[in-house]
Amino acid sequence: MVHSTPSKTSSSLQRHNREQRKGSWRKLLLYLFSAALMVALVAGFWPKPTKVQTVSVVRSPLIVSILEEGKTRIRNRYVITPPVAGYLNRVTLRAGARVQARKTVLATIEAEASGFLDPRSRSEAQAHLNAVVALKMQREAEVNRASAALDLALKELDRADLLRKEEVISDQEWDDIEAREQVLSQELSSAKFALRVAEFEIEQAQAKLREVAVPDAEESIPLEITGSVDGFVLNVFEENARTVDAGTPIMEIGDPSDLEVELELLSTDAVGIEPGAEVTIEQWGGGVPMYGRVALVEPGGFTKVSALGVEEQRVKVRVDFLEPLPSDHKLGDRYRIEARIVTWRGDNVLQVPTGSLFRRGNDWMTFTVENGKARLRKVEITHNNGIAAEVVSGMEEGEIVIVYPPEGVADGVDVISDVHRAGG
Repeated sequence: MVHSTPSKTSSSLQRHNREQRKGSWRKLLLYLFSAALMVALVAGFWPKPTKVQTVSVVRSPLIVSILEEGKTRIRNRYVITPPVAGYLNRVTLRAGARVQARKTVLATIEAEASGFLDPRSRSEAQAHLNAVVALKMQREAEVNRASAALDLALKELDRADLLRKEEVISDQEWDDIEAREQVLSQELSSAKFALRVAEFEIEQAQAKLREVAVPDAEESIPLEITGSVDGFVLNVFEENARTVDAGTPIMEIGDPSDLEVELELLSTDAVGIEPGAEVTIEQWGGGVPMYGRVALVEPGGFTKVSALGVEEQRVKVRVDFLEPLPSDHKLGDRYRIEARIVTWRGDNVLQVPTGSLFRRGNDWMTFTVENGKARLRKVEITHNNGIAAEVVSGMEEGEIVIVYPPEGVADGVDVISDVHRAGG
């Protein structure tokens, strides 16, 4: 008789072992699944770094300027007036007509002889002649003074040119010396124009005195009025024939090629502008900007009501073009332009974007990025052009700052740069 008990026992053990191994694998898989689930839950609820835009703090040139609307203006204008009272014949010239000094007849006035016989008129005519002679002497002195100043400026410019080639002076110093020479050149031109006007006024006064000296005249005396300068008729004030008094404005003449720019700046902006400041003239209708220099900041201001109905204190600023206008330019008198005046310039300035700065109380603050965390930093800034600001303390070149920090960024918060660009 054969017994099979040991074989059955061995099979049972094998099945038991297989079941134990299966159970162990199931437990291991369960543990792994639980661990993965825990990791996923932790990762899901773990705070994620905030995405930010960053920029490097750099040293580069910085320019601060003021942008203001303005208009062109003929620099030297001459108003034609009759030297005596009388009947003004109809004026035939129109705006835009070309005139020549002492040749083109601008207007004709019929001066009544009865008005010339008045002894008082003769005394007034003589006094006026004496006054314009004194004015001519003053204008001559101004021309001499402006000429001497320009000669000195030209010598300084020649010396500066040599020093610039030897790199003894900076480009900024050279620009200042050149600007002074250009401003003085324009002043000399204006002084010469004023002298020509004074000389013409003497001729007019002498003509009036000669007419006064005619005691036997019974009829009206025609008097032709000419101009003292070459140019064009800008405006005609009296077109129709009528009786006018002495000194009544008849027309205005000037040279449209002799343009300057006139700006009306807020007084708070004008205090930071000096003669010689760089100016870029934009939006004048041409394809490229033109350049100029501040010639004069008027010492007196005036009140102007803005488009919003707010009273503002404004100051007139005159700007000279750096180069003669091209012959084919279309600019005229009182044309609209935009001018950008440089109030400060730095060549090697530590700067940050203004989008990285914000106020906290009276202090300027910014967020830097250090080891993946945002750090609040107090900084001190000075010059600001609306795009970048000069940093004088609180930051060093090469540091990383957050631009337009999003909501949730605070000191110590983890951040990651989504977009990074070089500063400047």
